[in-house]
Amino acid sequence: MKKIALVLFIATISATTTHAQFFEKGTNVVSAGVGLGGHFGSYTYGSQTPGLSVQYERGIWEVGGPGVISLGGYAGIKSYKYSGSSGAYHFDEKWNYTVIGVRSAYHYNALNNEKFDVYGGLMLSYNILSYKYSDNSGTSTFKGSGSYGSNLGLSAFVGGRYLFTDNIGAFAELGYGVSYLTLGVAFKF
Repeated sequence: MKKIALVLFIATISATTTHAQFFEKGTNVVSAGVGLGGHFGSYTYGSQTPGLSVQYERGIWEVGGPGVISLGGYAGIKSYKYSGSSGAYHFDEKWNYTVIGVRSAYHYNALNNEKFDVYGGLMLSYNILSYKYSDNSGTSTFKGSGSYGSNLGLSAFVGGRYLFTDNIGAFAELGYGVSYLTLGVAFKF
């Protein structure tokens, strides 16, 4: 009888004990990533840089159900370059995209895993486009540079993080920052 009581006691304690989660209220995460693909320009010719981004988020609100809502910031860059020539004529074009945003995400905690974080959210951003054109003709009316097409953006994203140590891990994210797919490293503190 004592053994049954002990087993029931241990089972009750285990059932009422909360499991540690990767992302909780007060958790901070800084991530740096390299992106593949993107919706900024889709130039068949020329070259492009991968999208580079950094992001920060902090767990702010515990919500009904198993989860935490975070708030944070995002900064990303991506460039495209195209050059051409015909005889002695040569020109260069370059597009630089910078995305600065505020993000919020819902972190799903029902997995009861302190190493894995699954999340999805929205980002409000200002997408800055700068353009530069030059050629060697001396008569082009398009010479110079400028900003055009800069605008506000609203985008959605989903992702996951996995910790290798207590504070360092990797992440993968699908969405519309400076690229469609971003892979990188995450630092939890």
